[in-house]
Amino acid sequence: MKAITIRQPYADAIVQPSPLPKRIENRGWPLPPRYIGVPVLLHSAATTYPAVGRLAIHDITGHDPDEQWPGVRGAILARITFTGCHFDGDAECDEQCATWGFEQVFHWRIADVTALPAPVPAKGALSFWTPAPGVLTAVQQQLGVPA
Repeated sequence: MKAITIRQPYADAIVQPSPLPKRIENRGWPLPPRYIGVPVLLHSAATTYPAVGRLAIHDITGHDPDEQWPGVRGAILARITFTGCHFDGDAECDEQCATWGFEQVFHWRIADVTALPAPVPAKGALSFWTPAPGVLTAVQQQLGVPA
């Protein structure tokens, strides 16, 4: 199973309950078709997004992410599925794009978010990457999936 790293507080905006959960991931490159409909692991980066990201989340959700969400860094937080990809402004853009989408980038659609009961520490990487075997085993145990 592959993983993708997303910086905080955007990783929490996907995983944590919210009136407006984040179901768009913004990237400068299109989602490779082989990852559409395939579960991947959501990893929170060791670094956080600049303060402007936290302010944007506060404006969208009414939550102060630093106070309301765990902010765990450097760990697998959930299993997600990407269901499609389009460019900003395309006909596929909807309320999620208006709320969470950045301009002039690709919007990757997210569905089927399953948060792990406990974060699994892991070192991330750029693009899609394969977690270490021990990390995968720990995640699979929490999800109740055979190793």
